[in-house]
Amino acid sequence: MDIFYIITNRLKDKDYSITNEIRAYIESRGKKCYISEKDGEGHIIPGTVPDDVQCGLVLGGDGTLIRAVRDLGKRDLPLLGINLGTLGYLTDVELKDFREALESLFTGVPDIEERMMLEGSFRSSRKDMALNDIVLAREGKVRIVSFNIYVNGTLLNTYHADGVILSTPTGSTGYNLSAGGPVVEPTAEMILITPICSHALNTSSVVLSAGDVIEVEICEGRYGRQEQVSVCFDGAEQTTLVTGERVCIRKAEQTARLIKLGRESFMKTMRKKMKGN
Repeated sequence: MDIFYIITNRLKDKDYSITNEIRAYIESRGKKCYISEKDGEGHIIPGTVPDDVQCGLVLGGDGTLIRAVRDLGKRDLPLLGINLGTLGYLTDVELKDFREALESLFTGVPDIEERMMLEGSFRSSRKDMALNDIVLAREGKVRIVSFNIYVNGTLLNTYHADGVILSTPTGSTGYNLSAGGPVVEPTAEMILITPICSHALNTSSVVLSAGDVIEVEICEGRYGRQEQVSVCFDGAEQTTLVTGERVCIRKAEQTARLIKLGRESFMKTMRKKMKGN
């Protein structure tokens, strides 16, 4: 690889000292490097990614990498995460090792993992994608909301809960794990459904095929009350839905392409990252 594109979390590298150090190293090896242009909210400005870029270097944590995947959309750019955060499941390289990582990219063809994403659609024309999860959660007062879950048109279950998480394997170590859901090897292809604080003793997660189509319907509240629920994609884009509305969720055609240079297995990484947490 010869042409790189650095995507920096400005909160973790405020003066761009790390960014400029990495760019200088790339250019010292005769390679080309761009730095992303961002708007006031930290998103990559559409149309500013050069056409000749071969690899994206994401400086930050997992959230920065997820945002980069979303901002780049269908650009299909392979991304390498350089961890400036804490846990860093998705960011493959620690900052102290960036030179060694770059040398590997300069001289060889890296392994690229294709990570499954979810597509959620609602209100006929509204649509968004998620690498980690799509979360439906109550708004307003602290009370239980009911959700009907349909799989391929058939009612699977009705959850009475604070919300519902629909997660990819990549997102299984995020909110899904915190809510008691299972951890799944991230390159697998399946969809996890995990209720949030379910009002039941025997409610557990459900694991479905990646080919299944799931619909989540917001039910009417007690005494005919209209409920308000937020649907949130990867903790970023959020929209309010009301009783009777549905979100249709399926495997997205797009995937996230993550460069993997490390030799450690996912299980070893998880054990190391979760130690003491």
